[in-house]
Amino acid sequence: MWDLKTKMREANPNTLSLPEYLISQGYTTSGVGKIYHPSSADKKSDEPSWSIPFLRPSASDYANGLGEPAFKHYQAADLKKRALEFEIAKAEGKKEKGKKEKDNDDPEATGESKRGPATECLDLPDNAYEDGVSALIAKNQIINLTKAGKPYFMAVGFHKPHLPFIAPKKYWDLYNREEMPLAPFQEHAKNEVFLAYETSGELRNYTDIPEFTTFTKEDLRAGLKPVKQKELIHGYYAAVSYTDAQVGILLNTLDSLGILKNTIIVLWGDHGWHLGDHDIWGKHTNFEQATRSPLIFAAPGYKAGKTTSMTEHVDVFPTICNLAGLEIPKSAQGKSLAPIMKNNKAKVKEYSISQYPRNIKSGEFKKLTGYTSPKLMGYSLRNNNYRFTLWLNNNFRSEEHFTEDRIYAAEMYDYVKDPLEKVNVANEKEYAKAAADLKKQLLEYLKSQEKK
Repeated sequence: MWDLKTKMREANPNTLSLPEYLISQGYTTSGVGKIYHPSSADKKSDEPSWSIPFLRPSASDYANGLGEPAFKHYQAADLKKRALEFEIAKAEGKKEKGKKEKDNDDPEATGESKRGPATECLDLPDNAYEDGVSALIAKNQIINLTKAGKPYFMAVGFHKPHLPFIAPKKYWDLYNREEMPLAPFQEHAKNEVFLAYETSGELRNYTDIPEFTTFTKEDLRAGLKPVKQKELIHGYYAAVSYTDAQVGILLNTLDSLGILKNTIIVLWGDHGWHLGDHDIWGKHTNFEQATRSPLIFAAPGYKAGKTTSMTEHVDVFPTICNLAGLEIPKSAQGKSLAPIMKNNKAKVKEYSISQYPRNIKSGEFKKLTGYTSPKLMGYSLRNNNYRFTLWLNNNFRSEEHFTEDRIYAAEMYDYVKDPLEKVNVANEKEYAKAAADLKKQLLEYLKSQEKK
C-alpha cells in the first residue's frame, strides 16, 4: 500500500485482517466509525472483516434533530446552509465555485475540506457530531454482543482529534486559551533536509487559515500568528478531551456489564500531530511529532504501567492474539508486546520503523533543490536515543531499491541532547560511527522486506 487510493484487497488479495482472523477463531466481529481509511476498503468497510455488517450512523441518530453535520464535520447553521446549496448544485451537475484540487503534499486534503473553518465551538451535546453518535452505537452493540454470550471483537474508530478541530463547547471550556503552550522551536533544523518538511497543506485548506498565515512557496513556511496558533491548539485539546469522554462511555459500559476486567482493550492512534513545531501543522512527516502516537493495552492479569520500549502499529495484531490465547498467524507482521506488559523493562525490538513519501511539483522542487526527480520516500528508524532517516529517490519501488545509489539524503537526530530536533547530525564527525551503524541497520531491515 503506497497511497490512500488503492484498495487493500486489490493490492494484496491474500490480505488477512485482524477481525477476519478472529472470525475464523469463533469470534463475532463488529465495527463502527473510522477503522479502515474509506478510500482503501470496499463500500462495506472491508466486508470480510465483519461477521455483523459494519455499523453506520444515520441522520436520525444525531441529537436534537440536527441531522448529519455539514461536510461531515460542522453543525453551524451557515455551514449547513452552504452544504445544502452545494448538494443542490452537485445534483444539478454544477461545479462548486472556487473548488480546488487537493494540495500536492497532502493526500487527504480536497476541495471539500475548504468549505469550513479549522475549528468549531458550539454548545451542543456530544452526539451532535459523529464521534458521539459512534460511541452510543458502540455502547448498544457491546450490550447486545455481551448478552449473546460469544467472544467478540468490537472496533470503534473516532475521528477526533483530526482536523477540523471540533468539539462541543464544554470541552473547550476545560482549557484557558491564553495558557495554550506554543511550540518552543518553530524553525527548520540546522543542516536541514529540505524535503523532510511539509507545507501544512491539510490545514491551509480551511477557510479561516489564509488570513492568519504568511505562507510563501519560496520557503515553505506557514508562519501562523500566535493568536491563531493558540486557537488551533485549544481546539486540539478540546477534541482530545471530547474523544476521551467517548472512550469513557465505552469503559463505563463494560464496567456496568461486569466485564471490564475480563476484556482486552486497545487504545491507539494512527499518527501524531505537529502543533507548530518546525513550523508544521500536520502529520505528513517522518519527525517525532508525526510518528509517535498513543498505544495503550489493558488485559486481564496485567498491572498498569508504562514503558519506553520501541513498538510499532504492526504489533497490535500479534499482541491481541497473544493476549487472547490464540495462535499468531504467520502472515501477521510485528511482535507480541505481552512481554513488555509483564515487565516494562523488557524489550521486544531494538527499533521501530516509519515511512512517509514526499511528492512536490517538479518545477518548484528543482528550483529549490536542484534535484530533478520530485518523488522520494523517507524511511525512518527510531531507537531509544536516535532517529535515522534515509530519503530514497524515485526508484524506491524497484526490486533492488535499497542500495546506496538510491540514497538522496539522510537525517539523524539525537533525542538525548536534542529532543526538539534542532540539529540534523547525520554528517557530523562526532556522530560518524553511530550514523554508520544506524544506516547499516536500516538498510538491512529494508532489504529484508523486499519481495522474494
